[in-house]
Amino acid sequence: MLTVSDLSKSFNIQTLFEKITFSLNPGERVGLIGPNGCGKTTLLRILAGREEPTSGSVHHPSDLRIGYLPQGFELDGGLSIRQAIGMAVGDPAALEGELASTAQALAQNLQDRRLSDRYDELLRRLQTANPGEREAMLASLGLAGLDQDMPAARLSGGQRTRLALALVLLSDPDILLLDEPTNHLDVEMLEWLEGWLKRTPVGALIVSHDRVFLDHTVTRILEMDIHEKSLRAYEGNYSDFLEKKRGEKDKQWSQYRDQQLEIRRMKADIARVKEQAAYTERQSSSVRIGGPDMKISGAKDYLRSVAKKVAKKAKSREKKLERYQEADERLEKPAQDRALYFEFQKTNHLGRSVLQLEDLSVGYDQTRPLLQSINLQVQAGQRIVVSGPNGCGKTSLLRTVMGVLPPLTGRVLLGSSVRIGIMSQDLSSLPAEQTPVECVGQAFPNQTKARRYLASYLLAGDEVLKPVKLLSYGQRARLELAQLILNGCNLLLLDEPINHLDIPSRTQFELALDQFKGAVLAVVHDRYFIERFAEQVWMVEDRRIRIV
Repeated sequence: MLTVSDLSKSFNIQTLFEKITFSLNPGERVGLIGPNGCGKTTLLRILAGREEPTSGSVHHPSDLRIGYLPQGFELDGGLSIRQAIGMAVGDPAALEGELASTAQALAQNLQDRRLSDRYDELLRRLQTANPGEREAMLASLGLAGLDQDMPAARLSGGQRTRLALALVLLSDPDILLLDEPTNHLDVEMLEWLEGWLKRTPVGALIVSHDRVFLDHTVTRILEMDIHEKSLRAYEGNYSDFLEKKRGEKDKQWSQYRDQQLEIRRMKADIARVKEQAAYTERQSSSVRIGGPDMKISGAKDYLRSVAKKVAKKAKSREKKLERYQEADERLEKPAQDRALYFEFQKTNHLGRSVLQLEDLSVGYDQTRPLLQSINLQVQAGQRIVVSGPNGCGKTSLLRTVMGVLPPLTGRVLLGSSVRIGIMSQDLSSLPAEQTPVECVGQAFPNQTKARRYLASYLLAGDEVLKPVKLLSYGQRARLELAQLILNGCNLLLLDEPINHLDIPSRTQFELALDQFKGAVLAVVHDRYFIERFAEQVWMVEDRRIRIV
């Protein structure tokens, strides 16, 4: 259905990927993975026709309908929800009018293939634009209760993601290109999307860092290698890929170690032969010729001859080693995975009770609180995840703990030695015009040390001199994390902290949190992260919080 042949993309002298070849067939669900910056989003944009490749081609039928959900999809803030849906699926009345006129023209010329195709297309779009179909889709994505005359700009991040997803699905595509569709989706919506993808006959290519989502949906993994600039296919889901990848890596290291042992053996052999030649040469020099004794003179010549032969043998083996080291079959040292590395600074001592919530109600309207009657506490060293549907008040709870949003009732009590570190889901604390070096520069005596610190967060080279607004989502997330660590905090408030981190960086983030000695209160929807990290889950249900 969709075939990619020898596709390459470069920007100036930087090559993102080269000679990529694969196909996507009806009903296939394929995961596209790789570290941030390897070209996943660029590849999807090329497949969607939004960008041109440097070389290679993308082939598909001319009538193939491609639905593309870009990362960070932005709706026109001036449009209402109704208008946004209408632009995506069409106005039923207008479609019915065009269908009638097309049917009339087709009746007069039944052999006109163009009219026949247009008639079929209008029928399809009219079915999609049917209010019943539309409402069912919006209800499935938790959007049915919204006022459709509300400006799209007023939607939350999760609601915008779900509306963007609804618009793509309502366009009735043959192929779906989804760039991180799980960002800002709560667990309920993730499970709905998993079920929809399993049922649909639509082919899908999915970029996602959600390991559980990939395990539950895809049947093939395409991995983009940032070192080789290439793409490899693995049958199965993400866990299957991980097992095969580990097996490959173990085999590569085993073969590389065997090769290094052979090189060391050859070098030791050459050194031994050279020493043998030198020893024989020294022996010839120690032979004393007393008078006309030809036997002694012959022995001396013989030893020198042997020394030359042995030296020649050593030279031959050196050339053999050179050929071995320069051969195409020689194995390079396996590349280390590009992953985030950092450590939290030493935290200040915390008392037993870090955070106390007493009869707390949270929200913006006294008559309709988002959360109410909360009596909970966070103790030193606890790892707590706040979970629940989008819009239920999780972020508002964190904002209230921060002191940004005043409580409707009750109070928030912080321990006297508590120092809060905050990571927001929209990365709003980052100044758009400043560079990463400027963002962290005040904490270091010079730019060299600031750049060295940023490099530990995979921000290096020209990246650290670009304005924040020009950085990718993953780069911005790593920069905000770098700032957070500089705060020396002992209570972390994390609002979707891993949304824009690739899988290796998510793993490293989890490892770093294991080393953090302070308390953590995190809003997270990544089920793998929750299962591995959370000691306690605060589940939001009907404006209350239940401890799970």
